[in-house]
Amino acid sequence: MPSDKEKMLAGALYDASDATLTEDRVRASRLCRALTALDPADRAARSALLAELFRAETDADIQAPFHCDYGYNVMLGRNVYVNVNCVFLDVTPIRIGSRALVGPGVHIYAASHPLDAAERRLGLEFGAPVTIEDDAWIGGGAIICPGTTVGRGSVIGAGSVVTRSIPEGMFAAGNPCRVIRPATAP
Repeated sequence: MPSDKEKMLAGALYDASDATLTEDRVRASRLCRALTALDPADRAARSALLAELFRAETDADIQAPFHCDYGYNVMLGRNVYVNVNCVFLDVTPIRIGSRALVGPGVHIYAASHPLDAAERRLGLEFGAPVTIEDDAWIGGGAIICPGTTVGRGSVIGAGSVVTRSIPEGMFAAGNPCRVIRPATAP
């Protein structure tokens, strides 16, 4: 029988109150708090802390405060910038491509809950991966929902709610977010 952590990583229903998952979230929360306490000019300490949080070396510039559930499900490309007050609910992978920009207050949710109230009462949840491809820009306050992809070079307008995937090279905005025009058009 798979553990709740294995179920979570597979995107299946799992119990978030599982002791291992709770311990993993506490670890990530402590590291996120430590990031906030660091001197922003101390690049070496910030880099070491982010490598511990994400369990991988990164050259990402992540501004505090920042929150993620686990950290180990966040995969970052080269030269990623994440502005202040971002929240990543990384129960399944959140992949952010190289040179992507994430505006202030962006929330990226790979976590979800069953629509059925009886299943929610059991404390079950699940996840679906989120991908933000290379050179994408996510405007401030946007929400990226589970199971979506923002295509390479696309721009998501501030305050948008991305409920379905956005193709490559598009400017998209609104709630729900919809394609407005190509990102390169005047």
